[in-house]
Amino acid sequence: MHPVLIRIGSFEIGTYGLLLAVGFFLALTLAHRLARKDGLSPDAITDLAITVLLAGILGAKLLMVVVDLAKGAPVSQVFSMETLRAGGAVHGGVIFGAAAFFWRMKKHRLPYGATMDAMVAPLALGQAIGRLGCFFAGCCFGTECHTSLAVTFTDPDALRFSGTPLFNPLHPVQIYSSLVNFSILGILLVIWSKRRFKGMVFGAYFILEGLGRMLVETWRGDLDRGVWFGLSWLSTGRLTALGFVLFGLGVLAWAKRHQTSERAVA
Repeated sequence: MHPVLIRIGSFEIGTYGLLLAVGFFLALTLAHRLARKDGLSPDAITDLAITVLLAGILGAKLLMVVVDLAKGAPVSQVFSMETLRAGGAVHGGVIFGAAAFFWRMKKHRLPYGATMDAMVAPLALGQAIGRLGCFFAGCCFGTECHTSLAVTFTDPDALRFSGTPLFNPLHPVQIYSSLVNFSILGILLVIWSKRRFKGMVFGAYFILEGLGRMLVETWRGDLDRGVWFGLSWLSTGRLTALGFVLFGLGVLAWAKRHQTSERAVA
């Protein structure tokens, strides 16, 4: 693949970073469309999106650092430029992004249910495109694969930046993840058009994202995702995915009860 898209001397433009930017602007466009349909301010949505993006980048890198340190990786390696240039752990990004989202939403006095629903389908879109960036960068790589689906990374930059095994057939797990997120996007848009209460799309996202990550973890081979208690199947991704499902169920229960209360008052 091509982790570095353009290199002029020491100046580099990474493919991952470029696709992350493309994903952000496409997601923001979709968020504006959904927000307008619910009567929300596009300017407030832009502020939310930028805040969530910055918090998400920070959270992804922090969770990656925490997992690496918990595994006993040397501090010099954890805080090396090669490691810090990696995309990080996506669920750390979602967790920090969600916290920042609620903070800014309260500051703008936006309605919770409608605002949450306007943002999560775009989030799935951004993730789907970002995972394509992972594929080009070689990060978040898969286990060995001996089927026609296998991909082989040969670019030394993939090894340098992400520790990707070169010249080995691997599951294109980044593509699997992208397809899962595109599927989640489609499901969320259908739910949005047929939702029975505000907040329904938000809760559904966390449930679908959690279930999708549990499935995709089956073929993940990178050590950055971390494993716990010596159990290869119990990865950081699966633990956070379980938390996502439980959180999503809680959001659905809260949003439905909140909607029922509002109708009773009305």
